[in-house]
Amino acid sequence: VVGPEHGHLWKHKRINHAQQPQGSGLQPASGVAVSDGVIKVFNDMKVRKSSTPEEVKKRKKAVLFCLSEDKKNIILEEGKEILVGDVGQTVDDPYATFVKMLPDKDCRYALYDATYETKESKKEDLVPVLPAHRCSLFFPTGIKHELQANCYEEVKDRCTLAEKLGGSAVISLEGKPL
Repeated sequence: VVGPEHGHLWKHKRINHAQQPQGSGLQPASGVAVSDGVIKVFNDMKVRKSSTPEEVKKRKKAVLFCLSEDKKNIILEEGKEILVGDVGQTVDDPYATFVKMLPDKDCRYALYDATYETKESKKEDLVPVLPAHRCSLFFPTGIKHELQANCYEEVKDRCTLAEKLGGSAVISLEGKPL
């Protein structure tokens, strides 16, 4: 379904999740390169800095990536993003809108900036969403959750993401009760 192999903060090599990463830069386990645009988007979404209200509105809430036509690079998929400023304006439910952006029969990679609430507090976490068959990827330090899926059906239910974010402790996702 979806998920990125990420930016310069990401370590690379074909390793299993128990090993410590070495090196820097980004190279997916498959040998496909990651475009500079994908790296920039990942770093922009990962790092939260003081921003003006206008800058916050332009920050990405969700973005899809795909393989280039020559199958050698992971690139941004044109027009497949949700901006923070869209939420509450043209987008009522960001997770439902994100899921609708996903093709039901084709593989995609994505980043989703999840806003959720537990019984204790409100939280935000950046979640890579990726095909389960690409599970040999190693995610960088600071990525707490990843959602792997074999098909569109596994991603469309918000409870699937909520389970990854904290299981039964999560009481709402994007302001929608579970």
